Amino acid sequence: MASKNVDTLHTLLHDTLRDTLDAERQITKALPKMAKHATNPTLKQGFEEHLRQTEEQIQRLEQAFQMIDKAPRGKHCKGMEGLIAEGDEMMQEHEPGDLLDAALIAAAQKVEHYEIAAYGTLCTYAGLLGMREMKDLLGQTLEEEKMTDEKLTQSAQKINVEAMQ
Repeated sequence: MASKNVDTLHTLLHDTLRDTLDAERQITKALPKMAKHATNPTLKQGFEEHLRQTEEQIQRLEQAFQMIDKAPRGKHCKGMEGLIAEGDEMMQEHEPGDLLDAALIAAAQKVEHYEIAAYGTLCTYAGLLGMREMKDLLGQTLEEEKMTDEKLTQSAQKINVEAMQ
């Protein structure tokens, strides 16, 4: 009975890794568009920096796949697809400026919250399965996502006020 639970959690870990890998790959395609549409220099730079960080996070996910002897293959992440589609809609509906920047921050924070949930789950699974190295590796990404969310919150405090004018 116990081995069935471990096998199931291993399977769930692998499935969540696949989903998260695809989500991150989708994000690498969305961030350049967001940076292009952002008019606030700090926000634009933040999107560009997060693209570089996301590429490093993909490498960590690939390492996590190696730790469980699996090929780093993504599984289409419908959740991220939806969040990115919402962001694309915002870029089509609003002219460049403070209001669009505020909308981009909101869209980016939805993505960050999704990622925080995904990496938190992965760290929990890895910890329960005794995979300390994987937990630590993905924990780095979890902390980066939390810091990115905090930076977005700080930017929003200024940009949202500017969008009201």
